[in-house]
Amino acid sequence: MTVVWINGAFGAGKSTTARELIEVIPNSTLFDPEVLGAALTHLLPPKRLAEAGDFQDLPIWRRLVIDTAAAMLAELGGTLVVPMTLLRQEYRDEIFGGLAARRIPVQHILLTPAETILRERAAHREATPDLPDGALRVRQWSYDHIEPYRAALAAWLMADAHPVDNGVLTPRETAARIAEAVGTGAVPGCDIVQTPEPTAETLAAGVLLFDEHDRVLLVDPTYKAGWEFPGGVVEPGEAPARAGMREVAEETGVHLDDVPGLLVVDWEPPAPPGYGGLRLLFDGGHLDSAATDRLLLPGPELRAWRFATEEEAADLLPPVRYARLRWALRARERGVALYLEAGVPVGG
Repeated sequence: MTVVWINGAFGAGKSTTARELIEVIPNSTLFDPEVLGAALTHLLPPKRLAEAGDFQDLPIWRRLVIDTAAAMLAELGGTLVVPMTLLRQEYRDEIFGGLAARRIPVQHILLTPAETILRERAAHREATPDLPDGALRVRQWSYDHIEPYRAALAAWLMADAHPVDNGVLTPRETAARIAEAVGTGAVPGCDIVQTPEPTAETLAAGVLLFDEHDRVLLVDPTYKAGWEFPGGVVEPGEAPARAGMREVAEETGVHLDDVPGLLVVDWEPPAPPGYGGLRLLFDGGHLDSAATDRLLLPGPELRAWRFATEEEAADLLPPVRYARLRWALRARERGVALYLEAGVPVGG
């Protein structure tokens, strides 16, 4: 079972190519995630819909894309062909990472007609059911997304996907070229970590590491949205502090000599599809400039690292992790460990 994800700007020819591709690749099925976006307009309150500029900004849409793709493959097997524009790398990480957690490889194709062709196609676009206000709005929608596409192209898309220039190709010719690339192994599966989804509560240990300016080290995982602390799930029979040390070494190349001290224990309540569990943060101390210079990110699990002030971390971390960090820093200042529930201190 596999997913062939056809990416590209609006007007690149994803949908027409996908319809041709399922005729070329044996035992393949078309899955258009726009169907889920349309369904959400009937399922979610208008106020919630208005808060999102695009249905891709809705976490429920991204979750449904993962769950629906997995369910279709479990039912039908074979290859799932998915035509969908993904220009935000964190959304790509979340969706492809969720599929990887289900052991579903993704072959990422990028259609790359010239921008002049995209603009010409946009000028001739007609109204669609999901944009019923007329052809003018449809065209403007396409024009407005050319710049984000250009930015994503420069930042990450070309390094992430297998490009196919279909500017002068028919949809059938484009599909034939994609099928050949997929069939010959020219399109490798996306190099993204496969983190199995938990089936019960988990115990996780993170370690705070600081530079000489007391800024905290954060890492950017490829498999989920938002920045994080170095750390991970504690394996059965493993001491939590030792698990944090192991994860730090695996993720950054930093080997801690001393067992870090505990800062906070935070109970994370279950939030479907997650099961929650205990989240521990430890104080790994300061890294000198030499250690900082040796920081590395082995493997495909992490994209980047940086040191951040508490204020900067507020813009990088998801709210629950930021609350955990805030109280960990207070515990560090006071020299005592704190017990939290959902990021809020409990007890004396």
